[in-house]
Amino acid sequence: MKPEVTLRKLADMLNLSVSTVSRALKDHPDISPETRVKVKELAAVVEYEPNAYAIHLRTNNSKEFGIIVPAIATYFYHSFISSLEEEARHYGYSIIILQSGDDPAVEQEILKKCRQNRISGVFVSLTSQTEDIQNFLKLESQKVPVIFFDKVPDFDACNKVCVADDLAASMAAEALILKKKKSVLAIFGNKNMSITKKRLKSFNNTFQKYEAGTEILIRHALSQEEAFTITMEIFSQIKNPDAVFCMSDEILAGTMKAAQKLKLNIPDEVGIITISDGFLPKLYYPEIHYTETSGYKLGKLAFRRMIACIAGSTFAQELHIDCKLVEGGSL
Repeated sequence: MKPEVTLRKLADMLNLSVSTVSRALKDHPDISPETRVKVKELAAVVEYEPNAYAIHLRTNNSKEFGIIVPAIATYFYHSFISSLEEEARHYGYSIIILQSGDDPAVEQEILKKCRQNRISGVFVSLTSQTEDIQNFLKLESQKVPVIFFDKVPDFDACNKVCVADDLAASMAAEALILKKKKSVLAIFGNKNMSITKKRLKSFNNTFQKYEAGTEILIRHALSQEEAFTITMEIFSQIKNPDAVFCMSDEILAGTMKAAQKLKLNIPDEVGIITISDGFLPKLYYPEIHYTETSGYKLGKLAFRRMIACIAGSTFAQELHIDCKLVEGGSL
């Protein structure tokens, strides 16, 4: 195995001090251009690479961001992570992706490892069962910024970036009203999550506002499988709804599986609308109506907030991205 070339060895080979070599590699203005060139040329020849671990210990900064998600199961998270990675690379950071499996205990273990590895900052989408966020707030007190995204806590004094949940649900409801739907099966996620509470409240309020006289059947699904089961049960009754609203891509996938198994004609027998990043709705024929919630845009917003926190911003903010209605052929 080829012996590792350290900064000390590089300095000895050039008959320079370690500090001079280190500053030359960083283009420090106090080091002459000739010395900088000489140091960099030799470093390239001997394939010198900085010891990242040693740098982390010395600076107490890993130049890494942790991204904690329940599971990378949707295109929304894929696009969010891709967006963050683009920005992180530009600023000289790298990212590590950690999945909690929607388990609060695993989430806490992951958080502990982030702290032990001197992570520079954390982006987290909480599990559906997370109630206590004190350990996340402790990181903040240790000058490690935490940005909650998508599935965020019901707590004001923390940094949150979200899609416009109220508007997304309201726009979906308005689309159903415009199509004169009279009986709607509305499948939402975990009733304890703030994202569900916001979307459910806005959805119901919109129907009340327009006095549409629509019968709304509310159900909650914690998984794609539960959404499938709910849809199968409801459409096995004598009188079927004439539309289904799906709160998320995960619920949409379960609902569409049931619709296909039941051989429902979309949109003639039943209309479908969802809230989505846009990838999954385009995989079906006809394409599914949806209100857009862009993971890519959310990633950009989350990173901007993270950099502001690293730069010294100390006040908590809740930021939102806008959404829009994208028409398919399912309504």
